[in-house]
Order: sequence, then structure tokens, then C-alpha cells
Amino acid sequence: MHGGDIIGEILQRRGIRHLFTLCGGHISPILVGAKKRGVHVVDMREEVNAVFAADAAARLTGNVGVAAVTAGPGVTNTITAIKNAQMAESPVLLFGGATATVLRGRGSLQDIDQISILSPITKWATRVTTFKSLGPTVERAMDLALGGVPGPVFVEVPIDLLYPEETVRKWTMAEATMKGPLGDALRFYLRGHLYRQFEQPHVPVAAPEVPSVMDLTIPGDPRDKVSAVAEALETAKRPLLVLGSQTLVNEPSPERVAKAVRELGVPVYLGGMARGLLGKTSDIQFRHDRGKALKEADLVIVCGFPFDFRLKYGQSIPKSAKLVGVNLSAATLRKNRIPDLAVKMHPGQFLVDLARKAGTWSGAGRGEWLAALKKREDSRDAQIEKDAHAGAETDAAATAEKKRVSPLKFFVELEKKLADDAILVADGGDFVATASYILRPRGPLAWLDPGVYGTLGVGGGFAAGASVCKKGSEVWILWGDGSSAYSLAEFDTFVRHGLAPIAVIGTDALWAQIARDQTDLLGDAVGTVLRDTSYEKVAEGYGGVGLLLDDESKIAEVLDEAKRIAKSGKPVCINVMLAPSDFRKGSISV
Repeated sequence: MHGGDIIGEILQRRGIRHLFTLCGGHISPILVGAKKRGVHVVDMREEVNAVFAADAAARLTGNVGVAAVTAGPGVTNTITAIKNAQMAESPVLLFGGATATVLRGRGSLQDIDQISILSPITKWATRVTTFKSLGPTVERAMDLALGGVPGPVFVEVPIDLLYPEETVRKWTMAEATMKGPLGDALRFYLRGHLYRQFEQPHVPVAAPEVPSVMDLTIPGDPRDKVSAVAEALETAKRPLLVLGSQTLVNEPSPERVAKAVRELGVPVYLGGMARGLLGKTSDIQFRHDRGKALKEADLVIVCGFPFDFRLKYGQSIPKSAKLVGVNLSAATLRKNRIPDLAVKMHPGQFLVDLARKAGTWSGAGRGEWLAALKKREDSRDAQIEKDAHAGAETDAAATAEKKRVSPLKFFVELEKKLADDAILVADGGDFVATASYILRPRGPLAWLDPGVYGTLGVGGGFAAGASVCKKGSEVWILWGDGSSAYSLAEFDTFVRHGLAPIAVIGTDALWAQIARDQTDLLGDAVGTVLRDTSYEKVAEGYGGVGLLLDDESKIAEVLDEAKRIAKSGKPVCINVMLAPSDFRKGSISV
């Protein structure tokens, strides 16, 4: 059994069904060993997308997402995706190939100090140095990825610990070609090195504890704090729940969390991966004017959502409101705004426990509070619907030479067409942010966006991960024309692996979210202008099916055609030629 077999056996035993990769000689045994044990090896077109795919798999399965890349540039190409996983709190295991242990630091092919690069952005970055420590190191790494605040880990596996021992011995001794006493000494050294590699007993792996000491600094018993929140809820007149991604991190049963939120009956705003938790619609779920609602609330319970720019660093919640923060991280609970009650525990479990303790909120003024929120919600939805249909008339004169499609009208129509099992992958700026106001994720974990890091380029990888983990589900990629270029090549991966997501590219020949405000503030659109590229033809070149949409009257027809093609097993790219829109004017994020 070689090192790749050991890794494959562990992945199989730990319930890992997919390994995402881009091949390389350093890691070939991992791919072969995984496939031999029934793990689906999904080979991508760029390493960063392999890690994005592993990230999506981790979110959708509640297990570790696994990727393997070759040494040197293979590893460094993953940096953005690993940092994204760290900030999104996704448990990802990255295997990195490396030069033979005896050659490390001597200038061999693609030999760099990978540990120093990965250490700052992972929970643990380690190097395996002996064959017998390989298995225990991988097991430890997976435990660390899932434990405490979940996040990525990196395991560097030198090539001579992966290939069969007999092959490694031949390769190693073949280096000792020198004659005479120096040659004899080199051969003696290499035999000793090989003995240590393959015979040295495993020494327990030094790694951080789970949870780390740093995360044990919030005083008080979480159970007592759940009771305190239940008491506060009993007297609250205008309570709000704000749920973020961490609510569903490592959550094996999102439906139990959804059930708890429904039982509580408290008005709720969902963000990040928590979008879709309550399904397409719910009497207690609101999407618009969160800032106004927060200013009026007297009790705000923020679960798995940091007090970052999305909550104006905590300033969007008035001092007059009792603030409860629930998070797995003590550091996050103390960042920017210290809650009146800080609860360090899994936000999903907190909600389950709170519902059990508090029951359904029935405070004075419940009906009035819900009615006020619903009035604003209905008003905003009605305005969007009005703007969507007015857009066609307004844009007709301005775009007489070239047909265009209102982004608002497109998403209003797409919302009607989404299947009940649809998964939405969000990868873009202005176009995708517009979608977030209109599209309603159909269920828990049905909305995948990069998270707080705001990374462009997740689309192809996330869609691959979603498509293999949720076979048969309708997977949509929402791309701006700028962001599509990061991973459009993964259409080749979709075709080779029989995956059939539907990609929608909003083409306005512009990095619109930047250009709009850059032009207004600085008077120059330099660096933000693109072309009306035929992205549908690019997808066709990779083996997919391309559809062009430049006529608003054909939106429903094209969407139906895309869904039909995807059901037949072919990936589809719809290139939507967008009309100008000021729907999100002034929304540049910096």
C-alpha cells in the first residue's frame, strides 16, 4: 500500500465522496488511490477552482471538502480560494505535492517553502516527513478543519511518501552515481534516509488543540445565556433575528434549524449561506430595509453574523436595543461591537435550544410589528416589479441600435422559472447584487456566495462542487461578464464529468459596480470598460450549449430552453445583453 492508497482509504472511511484536483506528477498516487476506493476524482482546469469546488462541497455536505494540487505553482494558485474558505469558515483540506524529502531546499523542480505561505491563512499547515505519520496526520488535519471555528488546513505530502516504496528506493538510490569513497558515503546516507522514511515509528502530530485556548475566553455557561435570551424575548415588543452563514456551518440537518426559527416566530433577516433557510417565502422572513428594522428593534439576536461592514460594524443596531451575539469565535464576538450578551456556541444549536426554551414569541405588539415590516417589504417588491416593467420602455429609445434586456425584468422572470430544488451560485458584482433583491432561494444551502471576502471567480468551482454533491438538482451560476472570465473554462470540466449547470452571464461590457461610481466621483471610467463578448460561443467551444438573449420578449422562452437542455445533461450558458441600469447606483463596496 503506497501513500496515495492510505489517503484514499481515509477519505473513503470519513465519508468523502469527491476529490477536486488538477493533476501533477507530485500527487498522482493520491488521485489513483482515491479513485480505487470509490472517491469521485473531479479534475478541474485551474487549481483555484478545485479549492472553490471543495469549499462548496464542504458547505453542502457538512463534511470536509478535499482538494489536491501539485507542488509549487499548483499550491500558490490556490491562495485566494484558501483565504476565501478561511473567511467563510469552510472546513477544507488541501493536499499539496512537494519534492522528495531528500531534495528539499536543494533547488529541485517546483520546490518552495509552501508551509510559510499557507500557515497564515489556514488553521494548520504541516509537512509529512515519514510514511508512518501520513495517516495520523491526515486524520488530525480533518478533525482540525471541522473542530471549533471550521476552516481550511494544508497538508504537504512529499512525492517520495506517496509512490510505492520499491519505486521510491530505486529513484533515490539512482541519484548515487558517484564513484569512490564519497559515493559510498552518499549511498550509506541515502539508505539511512530511506530507513527513517519507511520504518521510523509515528510520532504524535503536534497541532493546535480543538477548540484553541483563544476560543475559551467568553465567560459564562451558554445554557444559562440561552435562558437569559428566552427571558428577554418574552418581554420584547420588536425583536429581530439576523442569521449569517455560520448558522449552517457543519450543520448536518439544516431543517432542524429552520424548524426552530419557525417555532420562535421572530421576524428574521437571512444573510450569506443562511439565505433560503425558510424556503422561498415565509411570513416571518424579510429581505428589504434591514437597516430601518434594526433601528426600530428593541431586541436584536445576531447569529453567526459578524459585526462587519454589512452591519456597519455594529453601528446599525441602536444602543437602546438589547443586543445578543452568538458565534463560535470569541474573537468575532468582541470585534467592533461587544454584545450585551455574548454566547459562544454554534448558532444553529443556539436557535434549536432557544426555541425549546422560549417557545413561540407572542409579545405585545407582535401583529403590529410584523405588519409594519411586511408593509415595507411589499412596497419594495412592488417598486422593483414596477421598475422591471418600466425598464423596457425607458431603454427602448436609448438602445435603438442594439437590443438589450433590463436586469430587473430578467430576474423577475427567472424567479418564476427556478425549480424547487434550484441552487444559486453567486459570482459577480452589480448583476449578482441585483439578483439578490429579487431571487428567492428555495431552501437551506440553496444560495452559495463567496462570503465576507467578496471574492470574484468562485462561479465555476462552486458550480462543480454543487453539481456533484446535489446530483439532479438545478444549478444556476449567476455571473457578471467581468467575473465570468475567471472560471468560464470550467465548462470543459462540466462536459467531461457530465455536469449540467446553467450559467447566466449579464453582459453590459463593463465592471458596472465600479464604473458607475468611479465615473461619477472621478470623472473617468478607465480600467472598467469591457467588450460585448460572445460568451455563449466561448462556452460552446468548451463543449457546452450557448444561448444569446438580447430581446426582452424572449426571456421566458430562452429560460425554458436552457432548463430543457440542462435536463438532457448538457451545461448551458445564457449570454444576457443587459440594458443600462441605475438600480444600485451608489452601492460601490470598498
